[in-house]
Amino acid sequence: MSDRLRADNLGELLAPLAAPFTCKSLKAPNRFCMAPMSRYFAPGGKLSAEGVEYYRRRAGAGVGTIITEGTGVAIDHSVAADTIPMFDGQDPLASWKDAVDAVHSEGGAFVPQLWHVGGCMDFNFPDSPHAPLVSPSGFAGPDIPGGRAMTDSDIADTIAAFARSARAAKDIGCDAIELHGAHGYIFDQFFWDRTNLRSDRYGGPDIADRTAFAAEVVAACREAVGEDFAIIFRVSQWKTYDYDVKLGRDPDELFRWLDPLARAGVDIFHASQRRFWEPEFEGDSKNLAGWVKQVTGRPVITVGSVGMDRDLMQDFVEGISSPMLNRLQDLVAMFGRGEFDLVALGRVLLADPDWLLKIRAGRIGDLTPYDRAVALEHYEHHPV
Repeated sequence: MSDRLRADNLGELLAPLAAPFTCKSLKAPNRFCMAPMSRYFAPGGKLSAEGVEYYRRRAGAGVGTIITEGTGVAIDHSVAADTIPMFDGQDPLASWKDAVDAVHSEGGAFVPQLWHVGGCMDFNFPDSPHAPLVSPSGFAGPDIPGGRAMTDSDIADTIAAFARSARAAKDIGCDAIELHGAHGYIFDQFFWDRTNLRSDRYGGPDIADRTAFAAEVVAACREAVGEDFAIIFRVSQWKTYDYDVKLGRDPDELFRWLDPLARAGVDIFHASQRRFWEPEFEGDSKNLAGWVKQVTGRPVITVGSVGMDRDLMQDFVEGISSPMLNRLQDLVAMFGRGEFDLVALGRVLLADPDWLLKIRAGRIGDLTPYDRAVALEHYEHHPV
């Protein structure tokens, strides 16, 4: 298929993803989400005016649901850089309310991603001041020290912090929350047997044992926000320190991992993989999102190099990634088979806020390629 034909057919091709989506409090005008991406727009933990505009602009260009960058929950050891936004305190929450109102003014839904880094240092700003970190067993990766091992009181305080931030999100008018359970941060550090060496009720030999902490956080958030407020939980197989690890090595183990979270109150799972088109398990074409939906029965968000010609990790090395549109046909076919409910767009929206508008209009020649240098420039708080 030529570029010209692709351009002519893109609006029609993506029409199924224009359908609205509703799950409890989350009422999205279409199936497109902005993926969470750290932007460091928050000196002193307060989202800047540039950050507010960043979110508004993407919603104004047709992205139905804005999932924010990771934002630290209401405890001092949740982040490892002082320009990560916090979801706690009068000033930070006031700036988040501005962002909520700005996105709503464009017809979009607003979902803050609540985050705790556990024992992970910030790779972009390793020298940034922050409180001493904590982790399940003092490890951020296999044999990689990270934070001090959490006490029972640390665990209780962290669970309570997630619940406070969840309630704050509801109070300022957010449409849902997302808990960041992927990519090697605190929930993942509990899930992974290489970083969770605990012998108490938060550890154990099976993935179901090591899900206890996350399930308690979900249950505490559910109690804080009530039954009608949507809770999203992001998961991934790959970790910052191991791109090939699989916590769920087969569908049965995937079920034992995620079912406790669903029963605790997760409404939607966000299944992060590096390339959305890759099958998760041998012998079946479904990606991670498709399998998560099958084993949990919950709606899912799929994500992973949508609209790109290679994954994020290659971009870190090689720099520039060009648009790749033929995979959009695969995406729509997967949606038609019921393998996911929403799709998150990452680097394409970072490079080009108007990506979705241009795609729908067939303006392929106007698309802005993702450039690592652009991302690094944005870290310096340039306008977006």
